[in-house]
Amino acid sequence: MALSNLKLKNEYRSDNCDLIQDFYIPCLENSFLYCRAVGFFSSTSMATVAKGLTALLHSGGKMRLVSSPCLSQEDAAAIAQGLSQREEIVTQSLLRELEQEFEEVVKDRLACLAWLLSKGLLEIKLAICKDIRSHRGIYHEKLGLFSDREGNLVAFTGSANESSSALMDNFECIDVFCSWEKGVRERALSKQENFLRLWENRTPSLDILDFPEAAKRSLLRLRPNNPPIESIPRKNSVVGEAEQCYIPIVSNPERGIPILPDTLSLRDYQKQAIANWFENHGRGTLKMATGSGKTITALAIATELHQKIGLQVLLIVCPYRHLVIQWERECQKFGLEPILAFEKVHNWQARLSTQLYNVRSGHQKFLTMIATNTTLIGQGLQSQLRYLPDKTLIVGDEAHNLGSKRLAESLPRNVGLRLALSATPERYFDELGTEALFDYFGAVIQPEFTLADAIRAGALVHYLYYPILVELTESETEKYAELTKKIGKAIALEGDSEIIAALLMQRARLLGSAANKLTALRELMQQRLETTHTLIYCGDGSVEDEVTETSTSQLNAVAQLLGSDLGYRVNTYTAETSLEERENLRLLFETGDLQGLVAIRCLDEGVDIPAIQTAIMLASSTNPRQFIQRRGRILRAHPNKTRATLFDTIVLPPDLGRDSMDVERNLLRKELQRFVEFANLADNCGEARLKLVDLQKRYGLLDL
Repeated sequence: MALSNLKLKNEYRSDNCDLIQDFYIPCLENSFLYCRAVGFFSSTSMATVAKGLTALLHSGGKMRLVSSPCLSQEDAAAIAQGLSQREEIVTQSLLRELEQEFEEVVKDRLACLAWLLSKGLLEIKLAICKDIRSHRGIYHEKLGLFSDREGNLVAFTGSANESSSALMDNFECIDVFCSWEKGVRERALSKQENFLRLWENRTPSLDILDFPEAAKRSLLRLRPNNPPIESIPRKNSVVGEAEQCYIPIVSNPERGIPILPDTLSLRDYQKQAIANWFENHGRGTLKMATGSGKTITALAIATELHQKIGLQVLLIVCPYRHLVIQWERECQKFGLEPILAFEKVHNWQARLSTQLYNVRSGHQKFLTMIATNTTLIGQGLQSQLRYLPDKTLIVGDEAHNLGSKRLAESLPRNVGLRLALSATPERYFDELGTEALFDYFGAVIQPEFTLADAIRAGALVHYLYYPILVELTESETEKYAELTKKIGKAIALEGDSEIIAALLMQRARLLGSAANKLTALRELMQQRLETTHTLIYCGDGSVEDEVTETSTSQLNAVAQLLGSDLGYRVNTYTAETSLEERENLRLLFETGDLQGLVAIRCLDEGVDIPAIQTAIMLASSTNPRQFIQRRGRILRAHPNKTRATLFDTIVLPPDLGRDSMDVERNLLRKELQRFVEFANLADNCGEARLKLVDLQKRYGLLDL
């Protein structure tokens, strides 16, 4: 059952409820991740955490805990002297705590806790105030987060610590914020971001330390040979009185090893691609349309490799942070627990080094790591790549990026198993980069899976396509003519391809920012003010304001037009939008509270907003990769989406006479062919093609 199905209250107080039975255990039983940030570290609080965790284990989940160690004045004075001494003193503090006298039941809880730690089901980090000698306070926050596999979030804050006395004996009160409830969604997401900043050591006034290894070893001496079995008392929901039933729970002893999800059913083309990759001796490039399941196919390959040859390491490289997070979610569905390598090296390098050693020495069966392209070229990761074992698979996501000279040179040559993923692996105006990509990963593996294939297979939704033809203004026509002449001369003289590409980009930006696109947008949206789930995709050029004669970005001009002028509820969504704000906007967009998103440079790679039902393309890229990526993402399936609608603004090139006609025809052929192909795949194919006929006639391209 999902967390959203629980009947949770906004507040729980000890005078009218049982915190454990009414809130704590129901949430644990329906979560896959429990995050907790509390004040004091103590042996009894850890024991109580272990007791509550058994409900979470029943659903295959795990827990992350941030706590403050109990430090003496001498500890505090020594911590400021440096990281190495700091960790040693913190360790001694923890060991003193563990050496206190315990009741037999507490020792059992510690054995349970030790087993959780050894299996990676529980991760503990410690929060230390910076400059602790002058700041006598300690980390004393009380924050909790429950997350389920459907993306629901329950955040809670209040007076309760993570201890038996707090949850059972003390008079406590907690406030609850559910992500699916209007009015408190933003609060829940804010709490989630606060914990993430803690966990990743991004809270300015705190140092977050990994649980000291010496303390871990002290706990592991109590580790039992078999998984702990815990009985959780629950109120009988039928009887509703003091009568209790006891449910034995045994957690899964295998974690972090790739296992196909029970609910996964691979499509025929995915099975064929996997078989062909193996036949190609473990190398190749999967050229599959956006939304066709490249990620799932790659993880299925890793799973089969582990079963067949005992694959030890899976290294995934992708271009952006948000893709790292998306990969993490998919990996978790396969039972994997990846190390995320981005941002600060000290957040992940020690863990990677330790786990690589454990894998090579036989103490750990499998290691998964997800890194960004930026991390790949950094010394922190490059210094570790030499220690990758022979049985390592590298997966390059959005692999066309890896064809650039610096990234291609950074790919590990000691890794023999290689898989590239991209809907468009060929690099635009970069034959050498494309060749370098295929040389490393291997050629395209059959079957290729096109946009048409994905729609026929049901991986992407059907769509309606409406081209909107737009004319240039007089001043834009003059600029266009000037650039076209320069392009023609450069081609005639067989000039530098980079110069030609730069001129083409300038002209593409001119078309992308054509002022009359705003007029067309106003006319269209005046008839659609009651619609929701609309994405307006902009270019990165500028438009002229006829009144003030000043320039403003198309993004802001569109947001002004829709929001202020027409009253359409919109917000901007760009590559610079923070991960927290993106998630907030995505939720508001899915519920319809936000009618539209005005976006720029965010649909080319990896951004996943499947709730989009209507898209208005004000930017028509000449880069085929961007063209295909953007349209493919609009067609992603969603439970409330049966068909998408795409309005595509296409600027009509001006008639520049016979001198430039041949050059224009050759340059326009490939671009127009993409529009025609997209029209051909639409449910309203005939209507869409008729709109393009005038453009085809003008340039003698009726053969398309």
